[in-house]
Amino acid sequence: MELLKEIFSHPFTWGLLLGLLISFFTWKSGFSARRNMKKDVKRVEAESKELQQHLNTQLKVNAEGNDSLQKKLEELREQNETLRVNLSTVQQKPGRAEMRQLTVIENAIGLMREQAPGFAQAWEKALRQAESDYEAGEGGLKKLVRKVLPNIGTTASAQDAEEVKESDEKQDQQEKEA
Repeated sequence: MELLKEIFSHPFTWGLLLGLLISFFTWKSGFSARRNMKKDVKRVEAESKELQQHLNTQLKVNAEGNDSLQKKLEELREQNETLRVNLSTVQQKPGRAEMRQLTVIENAIGLMREQAPGFAQAWEKALRQAESDYEAGEGGLKKLVRKVLPNIGTTASAQDAEEVKESDEKQDQQEKEA
């Protein structure tokens, strides 16, 4: 016991004990930090794998969506081309060119009645204007208005417009049957 008392009375022993105590606490905190760091690394790796899987799934879903949109776009382009060809075919059918010319001439006559002073110049001007009106009426709002209200923009009577409409419907019905 005295020996122990003598050993603890030296300042070197106190310094050694204090140093060992500090080293022990430092080692313990480092050990705890390493253990916590390993847990964090495992957690981060698990999150990374989960995010990677989520990203892969999202990319697959987006790729499938893009593929379906591309296919649909391609189908719509084909339909558009088919409709364009069908429209040009219908416009080339016998009687369509004559109907077009008669409509243009009818519109020109209506304009001529309004602008009668110099017949030749006025007739040519009215014919050109009626031609451009018919071209503009081939598509868009004028065509829709002409189909809904056939007697607007023409000098034909309502009965004539009705007869033309009925003959067009009969011709279209005959084409469908054939």
